Amino acid sequence: MIENLVIVESPAKAKTIEKFLGKDFRVISSFGHIRDLSKKNLGIDIENDFAPDYEIPKEKTKVVSELRKAASDAKKIWIASDEDREGEAIAWHLVNVLKLDLASTNRIVFHEITKDAISNAVENPRQVDMNLVNSQQARRILDRLVGFEISPVLWKKVQPSLSAGRVQSVAVRLIVEREREIFSFKSESSFRVNAVFRIDPLNGEKAIIRAEASRRFPDEKDALKFLELCNISQYKVTGISIKPGTRSPAPPFTTSTLQQEAYRKLGFSVAQTMAVAQKLYEAGKITYMRTDSTNLSRLALAKSREVIISEYGEKYSKTRQFKTKTKGAQEAHEAIRPAYPDASSVSGNQNEKKLYELIWKRTIASQMADAQVEKTIISIDMNNSPVTFTATGEVIKFDGFLKVYTESTDQENNDEERYILPTVKQGMPLYYDTITAAQKFTSPPPRYT
Repeated sequence: MIENLVIVESPAKAKTIEKFLGKDFRVISSFGHIRDLSKKNLGIDIENDFAPDYEIPKEKTKVVSELRKAASDAKKIWIASDEDREGEAIAWHLVNVLKLDLASTNRIVFHEITKDAISNAVENPRQVDMNLVNSQQARRILDRLVGFEISPVLWKKVQPSLSAGRVQSVAVRLIVEREREIFSFKSESSFRVNAVFRIDPLNGEKAIIRAEASRRFPDEKDALKFLELCNISQYKVTGISIKPGTRSPAPPFTTSTLQQEAYRKLGFSVAQTMAVAQKLYEAGKITYMRTDSTNLSRLALAKSREVIISEYGEKYSKTRQFKTKTKGAQEAHEAIRPAYPDASSVSGNQNEKKLYELIWKRTIASQMADAQVEKTIISIDMNNSPVTFTATGEVIKFDGFLKVYTESTDQENNDEERYILPTVKQGMPLYYDTITAAQKFTSPPPRYT
């Protein structure tokens, strides 16, 4: 007899968990779902309150017979599929197919594959959560109803083997609506005037100021007229405004923010990001990669603080707990973070190392002090025109979290924000180096990344 049989979703996870549980436990894998809706009549009895008709697919019969044999030899069975609704449905299907008692079967979940998390799960088993199971069944039935009805229309009208459904149909609509906005966009042009000023008329290579004219000109004729005025004008500094400010770190990763940032910083596709994250999770290196929470556990907060103080010093540490803005987010779950925050790198292939480093940096940066910046705005007047020039720059006084990580955006900000301005005084004369007028066109909304 097997003392304890633990059933998990993936074989990679089974190896890692068996290491932590010891000799009284045998861990086997269900290789994902073991049942699905039958292919006959949609697999749904629409007349009978949408009752699902489940069957074991041919490719799963061998796995199911092995699971049945192992279950019949076990004194105690633990189901440790993932903690999302798909994992809960797998647990429910296992209970049904292996003819287990729903009330007495131990369902265990853990957010990370570490010894503490697994021991804690075994000490606190629960029953299968039927609300999550029903949520997954509703999703699967909707997939089948919408997909089976719309896909054949696509095959006739567009091309064979396309699939439509609950998600694709909505995504296509969003893309089409954006494309129509782009088609109907009327581009407008104007001339933007930029100048490079020197403080010293003879040697100003180091002390240059880049500035933009306060007015844009509708056509080339007006722009040329203004450039002629610039050519004979005298310039002086008429205003210096220095505003202190702060920049705060981004919260730890959720599934969607990890996908976006891995695309921007590493060039990973969504599928690639999730496949690499799955491997890291199953090897016990990161927490579960499907989450909409930005929450971190008390242990993670304490460990991150220790790492920051030892690596960068006390002044770089600022413990924060982020609250998820998404309606209906699962706050009990954690954000995606390293299972062991004190490990800044891991073994594995290049993609695993890169994604882990990104997750580690984002998590650690979220617990670091704000960056202290100083934003400077210099106003430059002309003696022959009411048009003024404005130069903007930013000086980082204390780097804080920027020492570790900066979040990317789809449209990266102009570098002028980070440009450091030389020291100037009120009334100081300036000498132009170059003044150029460039035609700029308004842009349509971008296509989605």
